[in-house]
Amino acid sequence: MGIPFVRTFDFDYGVATQVSPMVQRVIADNPGPFTYTGTGVYIIGNKNVCVIDPGPETENHKAALKKALAGRTVTHVLVTHHHIDHSPMAKPLASEYGCQVYGFGVQPKPPQGGEVRLEAGDDLSFKPDVEIRDGHVIEGDGWTMEALHTPGHTSNHLCYALQEENTLFSGDHIMGWSTSVVSPPDGHMGDYLNSLNEVLIRDFDVIRPTHGPEITDVRPFVQAYIDHRSKREAQILAALEAGLETIGDIVAKLYVDVDKRLHPAAAHSVLSHMIHLRETGRVLADGHDGLRQTYTLTPVTR
Repeated sequence: MGIPFVRTFDFDYGVATQVSPMVQRVIADNPGPFTYTGTGVYIIGNKNVCVIDPGPETENHKAALKKALAGRTVTHVLVTHHHIDHSPMAKPLASEYGCQVYGFGVQPKPPQGGEVRLEAGDDLSFKPDVEIRDGHVIEGDGWTMEALHTPGHTSNHLCYALQEENTLFSGDHIMGWSTSVVSPPDGHMGDYLNSLNEVLIRDFDVIRPTHGPEITDVRPFVQAYIDHRSKREAQILAALEAGLETIGDIVAKLYVDVDKRLHPAAAHSVLSHMIHLRETGRVLADGHDGLRQTYTLTPVTR
């Protein structure tokens, strides 16, 4: 059984929609192959609120957030990670309300030079005012957030758990409409699989990704995400067994039915799988890992 993706939901761009008793969502008008319908900005609380992933710094989006936050005070701005569809509005929004930006910190590993940039790209200027780590608890006016360090999509990715509603704001770690890109060197498949298992055991009632609709049947969905990655590893091993050696050839075979615009992202995910397979002793290569490297099975895998 594949991942039971949830891809349809009702929304209007720039309109604050009440999605639960404590949560509103405003979707930015920045749809695309990696952002889906656009960046979903979450507002938690009533009078004094926190905002998660404020999104892109565009005039239309600024106006939409201003309207949604009218009559309220933003006390905390939380960022899941440093991509430019998530973090650029964080500093301007926090400055306007005199509060601070919370996040894991800058990415420890810079993006590879010359590689195809994925998604909307990296917000290289992102640096939180307050660096937080796994288990950090942030309390506000009627709400309590716990930070979960969930590396994989990026090394500095955080999810946030709203304790009062047993809800996880998952950023790009888990998305209802698609799988998440795991792109080396900052992304790491081994870390990603470990993080997925950590989310699974927490048994959340709802997952709210930054892109796309909510996930309500949480445990089967997260397990399907994990199973998908295990199946992909098996497919890569089978492709190597069949004599394919390069990531480009493997992507062409495994992603034949996928929009070719997404093939560069798929190549990065396959590379991340390949690095994980090499780290766990199932694949060999002569030199450094990379998109142009050739790979073979280890004798024990054969």
